[in-house]
Amino acid sequence: MDWLAVVMHGTLAGGGYALFAIGLSLAYGVMRLVNIAHGDFIVLAAYIALVIAVASGLHPLLALPIVAAIMFGLGYLLQRTVLNRVLGPDILPPLLVTFGLAIILQNGLLEVFSADARVLPAGTLATDSVSLGGGLAVGLLPLATFMTAVACTLGLSWLFRYTRLGVAFRATSDDPHTAQLVGIKDKHIYALAMGIAFAVMAVGGVFMGMRASFTPDLGPSYLIYSFEAVVIGGVGSIWGTLAGAILLGVAQGVGYSFGPGWGILTGHIVFLLVLLFRPAGLFSRSQP
Repeated sequence: MDWLAVVMHGTLAGGGYALFAIGLSLAYGVMRLVNIAHGDFIVLAAYIALVIAVASGLHPLLALPIVAAIMFGLGYLLQRTVLNRVLGPDILPPLLVTFGLAIILQNGLLEVFSADARVLPAGTLATDSVSLGGGLAVGLLPLATFMTAVACTLGLSWLFRYTRLGVAFRATSDDPHTAQLVGIKDKHIYALAMGIAFAVMAVGGVFMGMRASFTPDLGPSYLIYSFEAVVIGGVGSIWGTLAGAILLGVAQGVGYSFGPGWGILTGHIVFLLVLLFRPAGLFSRSQP
């Protein structure tokens, strides 16, 4: 067994999981909101990219800025008009609302696009690879996905640390009532955070749609991978989410090396072990 190849391909797969999970981590980190419809919005982004690509003939990567802008607007509007109304100390109302949104999205996409599997036309990017020598090769699309995940993580980390918006995010997350006293509009900040989360979802949805076929019912699977990556890395930590996604991808890669039925199960087992022994996550700042 070539363990180097297993780890390498698992790491690249983790880049895709990171693009799924970063938005979920951001929303929880700023608003303490768990979006049950998270995976379904990722699928929605893939379908939006499909419509734009088919209608305009653009490559999905060229259509990505348009999809990200649409998803940002949708996230901002959803948070401002619906989710802000149910935020509070009780986590149940947001869970119920986003669960309802998930059902609406799945059935709406099924009605419009049917249950047929679709794929975004990536051209040669989907098949080209780079040889690393020694019999190892890396696909350009998985490599691009991983590099994009790292870039998104770097960008969000910079945003939180060095910009006024990032300071507002952190202040609102720590104490929204005190933040309001210094002029921070928490509802607007929450909406911006959700808009950014949705934009990152759009990136994940487009890359997912180029790598594999998708159907309207795949949202719950993407939600599970996102949730596992966030919990493994440490809830609310952007860099922890990336590390957790990579660990999840490597765990699945090791499982697949033993048989096709072991990949997903191995990832779930790693997630369970983290919950048992380090429930705050491997890279959470709250850990001793």
